[in-house]
Order: sequence, then C-alpha cells, then structure tokens
Amino acid sequence: MHIINPAVEKYIYAQLPKRDAVLAEMERYAAKHDVPIVGPAVGRLLFQLVQLIGAKRIFELGSAIGYSTLWIAGAAGPGAEVYYTDGDPANAKRAEEYFHRAKVADRIHVQTGDALDLLRRAPGKFDLIFNDVDKEQYPDVFHLAVPRVRSGGLFITDNTLWSGRVVKKTAEATTRAIQKFNKLAYASDELFPVLVPLRDGVLVCRKN
Repeated sequence: MHIINPAVEKYIYAQLPKRDAVLAEMERYAAKHDVPIVGPAVGRLLFQLVQLIGAKRIFELGSAIGYSTLWIAGAAGPGAEVYYTDGDPANAKRAEEYFHRAKVADRIHVQTGDALDLLRRAPGKFDLIFNDVDKEQYPDVFHLAVPRVRSGGLFITDNTLWSGRVVKKTAEATTRAIQKFNKLAYASDELFPVLVPLRDGVLVCRKN
C-alpha cells in the first residue's frame, strides 16, 4: 500500500539535493545489498530535528550500516555524543569505516549487541532517542526509552505506518506491535506525538 501518492513521493525525492560522497555510497550499497535505511528524505528530517533542539546526547536503537547515524552525527556537530547500536558486528565494522571517512567518528560510540540492553547500560538521559529496531520490540522500546529522554527532548521512531498495514485488523505480530506502540505514544501524558507520513511513517514525539 502506498502511504502517499507515488507521483507526490517522486516529486519530494526529486527536490532533494545531491548527498555527499559517503552518504551517496551508503545509499548505493543499501540498494545493492537490500539493507534497510531511512533514505535521504527522512535523513534530512532527522538532521533538521537534531539541529532544532540542539541535541548533543543522542541514542540510536538499531543503526544497521550507520546511514541515519551519519545524518544525526553531522547535525549534532563537534562535541556531540552519539550512540550507534546494532546486533551485527559486520554492520558495525562497515559503519565505522563510513564514520571515519565522513570525519565524524570522534563523536560516535559504536556498540554491538541487543540495542535495548545497550540503552539500559548507557549513562544519563538523552536529548534525542531514535528507534529503528526489530518492530516486535517497539512496545518494549517505548517503556524503556521514554524515561531516558530529557524534558523538551525528542523520541523519534521509524516505520510507524508499516507500508500502510497499521490500518488493518490483523493477527500478524509485527503489525500489531507497531499498532500498540502508536497507541502508547498517543495515550501518553508525557509525550506530544506527531505521525509524519513520510516514506514508511515517522513518529516524532516531544517529551513534556
């Protein structure tokens, strides 16, 4: 199911300026090897949101080859502290190579393992947490991550429209987990959520 009109989506992507060499290479690698990345339109949204709140301490749950991490770390600037997490050491190794080439490696902590466990072990609160782990974990992420976001910070989650499948009644576990997650966010007194129908749906929540 298309979330937005395909012609409109094509128009949106046609407006985007060329990415730098490292981001462009990551996009080609992801397309060739079927690696899920947020893509340049959502990457620019993340960049904008990081800069709007001046985020410096950022935790990313589920970072794959580090495409979204690179957008986030670039926006956060020198002196930032960005946590990359992924369960695949090969992804982490490739991501580190990209970070060094993009000259942002000094602001990124590269960690491998279960992203939720890594967040539990990370110290302090964060200006921004970006969630893109396995979708069945989304309700658990909600309960773990929201208390770790500072007041005025952002909790952002990708794939919250799930190719439109969230509109259907279903017994399928992944879709039901995303539906539950979205309900939790909109029912929370701690958050002000906005579901942006960009690409596969991005839920942007400001912590009160």
